[in-house]
Amino acid sequence: MLSKKEAIASENFQRYIQKADDSDVLKSIRHNSKAIRKLLKSLPRKKRKFAYDNGKWTIAEILQHIIDAERVFVYRALTFARKDSSLLPSFDENSWAVHANFLERKWKDQVEEFEALRASTESFFASLGEGELLATGTAGGIQINVLALGYVVAGHATHHIDIINERYLN
Repeated sequence: MLSKKEAIASENFQRYIQKADDSDVLKSIRHNSKAIRKLLKSLPRKKRKFAYDNGKWTIAEILQHIIDAERVFVYRALTFARKDSSLLPSFDENSWAVHANFLERKWKDQVEEFEALRASTESFFASLGEGELLATGTAGGIQINVLALGYVVAGHATHHIDIINERYLN
């Protein structure tokens, strides 16, 4: 069984990897799924469109960002696991947030989208063997392996859960 020690990623992704559960990558993602579900179910309705300061994202925007980023991370993992040597671009999460149209969306639809995406992410990582998890590629000029991307999925979402708990719900 592979552990975080085999996760290859640059410094800027290490902070997310460190936030992920120390168990194997699939258990880490599943543990994170439970934490997000718990938060989403307990979130007061009035807080969904709340931003703790001017220029900060609302919780609905944060959820959309988690969804968008997870799609990118999993696409990168798929590309690298399948040994595609294409160089993948970075993405500008702030630009994406501006164009995400979250105000037009129902909260229920966003939560369902997250649930469907996360189920797909869990299935994808469950399907990977050790060789695929250790496959490496380049995205946004940064080298990273599939295993690291799995931990990034969990750790990135945990990072945002922590922010929501600290700055939005206190």
